[in-house]
Order: sequence, then C-alpha cells, then structure tokens
Amino acid sequence: MPKITDPPPKKVASELRKLRLALDDEIPSKQLDYNILIATWNLRAFGGLTEKWVSGDKDSPKRNLHALLCIAEIVSRFDVIALQEVKGNIKSLRHMMKLIGPNWSLILTDVTRGKKGNDERMAFLFDTRKVKLSGLACELVVPEDRSIKSNAFNRQFARTPYAVGFQSAGHTFILVTLHVIYGKKPGDRVRELQAIGKWLADWATDVNAWDQDLITLGDFNIDREDDPLFEAFTSTGLRAPDDLDRVPRTIFSTPEKPETNKHYDQIAWFTGEENKPKLSFECNRAGYFDFTKVVMTTISKQELSWRISDHYPLWVEFLVR
Repeated sequence: MPKITDPPPKKVASELRKLRLALDDEIPSKQLDYNILIATWNLRAFGGLTEKWVSGDKDSPKRNLHALLCIAEIVSRFDVIALQEVKGNIKSLRHMMKLIGPNWSLILTDVTRGKKGNDERMAFLFDTRKVKLSGLACELVVPEDRSIKSNAFNRQFARTPYAVGFQSAGHTFILVTLHVIYGKKPGDRVRELQAIGKWLADWATDVNAWDQDLITLGDFNIDREDDPLFEAFTSTGLRAPDDLDRVPRTIFSTPEKPETNKHYDQIAWFTGEENKPKLSFECNRAGYFDFTKVVMTTISKQELSWRISDHYPLWVEFLVR
C-alpha cells in the first residue's frame, strides 16, 4: 500500500508542478514581518482517506493520496487557515500534517454532537514560523439570559463557532471560524447569523476582552449580497473586503454570470463603522484559488468535489509592516 510520503507517480508529480506554478501566480508569497496570509476553506467531508493514488469505483471515501497532495500544497501557501467540515475521522488531517511538515501546527475542536452538528469539527492550521498561539481559545455559547427575550435566538449553535487567538509580527488577533446551519430554507439561518454578529460586536467593544482585533471567517451559507442573510451578517458592522464581492465560492458557480454566485464563504472584520473598533491590520488584497483549472481536470466536478472540495479557498493578505 502506498504512503502519503512516498514519491508520487509521474503523472501526479507533473500535475503538482503545474499546481505550484498556478499558486505562485495567484497567491501572494509569505514574507516575514511584511504580511500575513489568512484563509478559509470548507473541505467537503474532510475525514477518511483511501490510501491509493487512484480511487476505484468501489472505494469509499473517494479522497485519495493524489487529492490530499493537492490539498496540502494549497493549504501550505497560507500562514493560518480555518478549515470547515473536518470530520470525526481525522485520517486525512493527520496525513496532511505529515505532508506539510514540522513547522506546522493545528488546533481544533471536538466533534459537534447531534444530527445538526454533522460529525464536524472546526480547525485552524498555522505555520509556526510566522504565527503563534496567543493563549486564547473558546467556543461561542449563547447566554441563557438572551434566550428569554422576545424573538431571540433561543438555542445553541448547530455547529459551535470556534475562536482562537494568534500572534504574528507584533500583532495579536482573534480568528472566529464557523459553519452556519443550512436548514430547510434561508430563513432558518437568519437568527443564527444575527446571533453570531451580535456576539462578535459585543466582544469587539468590550474593553476587558482579551483583544479587540477580531476576524471572522468560514462558511456562512449566505446566498446573495442583497438578501436577509447578508443583512443579518453585516448588521453589526462586519464587512468583507471588496475584492471578495464577486468571487465565486463553489466549483459549481458560473464564472460568466457572477451575479448568480452564492456568498457562502466569507472573511470579514469591523472597519470602524457602527462604533466598532477598526481592525489594526491593513488589508492589501484578497481572492480565491480555482484549483479546478489545474488538478484532476479529466473527472467531473461532482467527482472532484469529493476528492478535493466543492468550495474554493478564500484568502486575504494583511500587511503587518
């Protein structure tokens, strides 16, 4: 049986070279004491692994060593990345950590229990050469006194948002990752998004909080910019960079019709509006990476979604000079 650390077949090695060139072209380089690259990626059902270079018709899961090499190459281009849909089975995650090497570390939650939790964890992977833990880690919990108010959010989050403090280049910042419940209809997500926005706003304005630099990122399951979900998300002053406004989030989006794009995934922070503290970082640029153009191009997008993901990674480059 092949191992993830074995030299890949020639075809896979050739594809990896193309992938690296594409990443060089589209992702800013990591530069010490100059920038920090923060990313988010919903990795579809990131759990088990078939330890073959090519998955057979009867293999489950379809994610194989070839796919994991591609995922690891993309992940390694960032300084810290939030991953959603990490499953209870962390075989793929453990193998990826072997690939990206000893300079990388991770912190993650236990599985969110219950049917709505979907056997998912929240995870952060970070390059310890540029990013350290600051000491803070917590999950967002709805206080009991809020649940008694009229029309309040009266349950815990289906998949508990996860906040972790980091340090880089003299900056301390908190990343909050989440995967909002999809529900049977868009309205099912509104109150959860409102509750998350209110929680973050309260924390950002609390002078006794650990730190006031907050960045939230993950899969918010927002359909459009002009719908109630987006309004709920931005109602307390959270803003995403303009560069991400018309960026596709999933591999099933139609690039030639950007107005049809979903806005599921987001990276956002407070910009000084609504009396919220302004982020001390300077956002230089932001974007996504379309891996479908360079990896596993001979299979369908549906097949690709189970090997890599149905979502693109989103990233933001912050300057820390």
